[in-house]
Amino acid sequence: MSAHTSNVRPEPDQVLVDIADYVCDYEIKSAEAYDTARYCLMDTLGCGLEALSYPACTKLLGPIVPDTVVLNGARVPGTQFQLDPVKAAFDIGAMVRWLDFNDTWLAAEWGHPSDNLGGILATADWLSRTRVAHGKPALTMKNVLTAMIKAHEIQGVLALENSFNRVGLDHVILVKIASTAVVTKLLGGSRDEIIDAVSNAWIDGQALRTYRHSPNTGPRKSWAAGDATSRAVRLALMTLKGEMGYPSALTAKTWGFYDVLFKGNAFKFQRPYGSYVMEQILFKISFPAEFHSQTAVEAAFQLHAKAGDRLDTLEKIAQIDKIVITTHESAIRIIDKKGPLHNPADRDHCIQYMAAVGLLKGHLTAADYEDAAAADPRIDALRDKMECVENPQYTRDYLDPEKRSIANALQIFFRDGTQSENIAVEYPIGHRRRRAEGIPELVKKFRVNLARRFPAKQSNAILGLCMDTKRLEATTVNEFMDMLAI
Repeated sequence: MSAHTSNVRPEPDQVLVDIADYVCDYEIKSAEAYDTARYCLMDTLGCGLEALSYPACTKLLGPIVPDTVVLNGARVPGTQFQLDPVKAAFDIGAMVRWLDFNDTWLAAEWGHPSDNLGGILATADWLSRTRVAHGKPALTMKNVLTAMIKAHEIQGVLALENSFNRVGLDHVILVKIASTAVVTKLLGGSRDEIIDAVSNAWIDGQALRTYRHSPNTGPRKSWAAGDATSRAVRLALMTLKGEMGYPSALTAKTWGFYDVLFKGNAFKFQRPYGSYVMEQILFKISFPAEFHSQTAVEAAFQLHAKAGDRLDTLEKIAQIDKIVITTHESAIRIIDKKGPLHNPADRDHCIQYMAAVGLLKGHLTAADYEDAAAADPRIDALRDKMECVENPQYTRDYLDPEKRSIANALQIFFRDGTQSENIAVEYPIGHRRRRAEGIPELVKKFRVNLARRFPAKQSNAILGLCMDTKRLEATTVNEFMDMLAI
C-alpha cells in the first residue's frame, strides 16, 4: 500500500505574500527614513570608491568577457565600466562590501542591508537608460531611495528573530531575498511575479558561512553580498520572462526551506514591514571594523590616549598581565579569535587584532589589515594578552529592540598590580542614539572618499547634489550615475 502526496498546488507561503504585498502596496511616509536613506546612499557609494584602491577588489570588476559592450548598460561608480545589470550588480555589491565599512544591522541575524544597493542601482540605471532610449520617462533617485528603504526593511525584519548563522547559512541569503523583491518591482513585476521571484530566491543554492570563520576566513566574505544581489537581478529577469515560482518554497514537507535548511522551524516575526530598519540602521563611520567590535575599538582609542606610553614597545607589553575585553555573546561567537591570522579578511574579523591596533596607534584604517601593517610584532604580543568575557547584560541590551546597543569594555591589568581605567562604550558613533554626532563625520567620510577618485569640481558637484534632498530625489538615475563615472 502506498501513500500519495497531493499534487494540488497550495496557496503561496504567507512569508512570500507578505513581502510582495509590502513591496507593492506599502507607502513610505517617514521623512526620517528617506533622510537616512540619502545618507546611506552617500556612505555606501563612498565605501565602494575607497575599495577601488585595492587590487584584490578591482581584479573582480568589469565585464566577464573582456571588452564586451552593453547597449544602455549600467555604470559602475568610479570606473569606466558600463555593464549588463547582473554583472554591474555584482561589481557594485562587491565594491561597497569590500572593506567592511558600510552600514550594519545586528539582531538574531547580522548583515549589511546597503549590500542591496548593488542590485538596486544597477537595475535602476540600466532600466532608466533603456526607458530613455525608447522615449519613456527615466527613473529618478526617489525610486532608488524607496527601493533602498524597502530592501533594508525586508532584510532587517527577517533578521530580527531568525538566526541563519546558527544553521550554518551566511547572512547574504537575506540580501538575495530583499534584492529579488525590490528589483522585480523596479522592473515592473506584478505582485504574483514578486512572489514567484522571491520563491526562487529561497530555494536557490545558499551560501555557507565557511569563508567568514576560522580557520577558513577569506576574501569571499567581501564579494559574497555582490554575488547575492547579482543573483537577485538574474532571478528577477528570469521571472519577468515567464519563469514559474514555487508557492510552498518554504513550507513544503521534506523538500522546502524550513525542513531542509532551517531544522524544521518556521520563521518568527517581531514586527510588520514598515520603515523601522532604515531609521535604526547602524553606520560605520570612524573606522572599518566588524560592527560587533566598533565600541571595543573606540574604547581602545581612549585607552591609547590614557595608557599608550605603557605598551608601545615589546618590553613594556611584557609587563602586562592581561587585557580584558568585556563584550556580548555575538561578538564572542563571531570575532573572538586566537592563533595566526592569514589575510586582511581574517584580521578585520578578529576583535583582538582590531583592539590591539587601536591601543597601539589610536586609530584604525583599512591599511592596518594589510600584511605590512600586520607584521608589527607588538600586535600579536598584545593579542596574546587578551581575553574576551561575556557580560550577560550587554547581551540582553544587544537584543533589546528599544536599545540595540553593541557594548564593549576594555581594561589593562599590569604585572605590578596596577590597572588602567575600565573604558566602556555602549553605543558606537554610527548608532541612531548618536546620529547628531555621527552625521557630520559621515559627510566628512564621503568627502574624503569622493576625493580618492574624482577631481575637486566633480567631487563638489556630487556632494552638493547628495546634500540637497529635493534635488537628489528629482535627479534621474542615469544622470546621477553619469556624475559618478570617470
